[in-house]
Amino acid sequence: MTSVSIAVFVLGAVLVLAVAVFVASPLFRPSAPLPPEALPGTNERWERQKRQAFAAIKEVELDHQMGKISDEDLGTMRGKFEGEALEAMAALEREEKR
Repeated sequence: MTSVSIAVFVLGAVLVLAVAVFVASPLFRPSAPLPPEALPGTNERWERQKRQAFAAIKEVELDHQMGKISDEDLGTMRGKFEGEALEAMAALEREEKR
């Protein structure tokens, strides 16, 4: 190898290394923590919980109509899912008042 080809090889390797460091540098920087109220997805999480609770209530009522669950189980399960829906609705209302 000549000295020119070695210099070109070294220059290329340094250039590739510099680009790799530049591209990877955001991965090693610490991110600033967000305050809890600024976290993305808080409202989405409560909306999802509310939708899932309402869907579960409908499913439990359908299962009861089909004779798959007893009156006692319907009351227990419906109470649980209503509680989840109410919790989500209260959290959404608190978020709206902020």
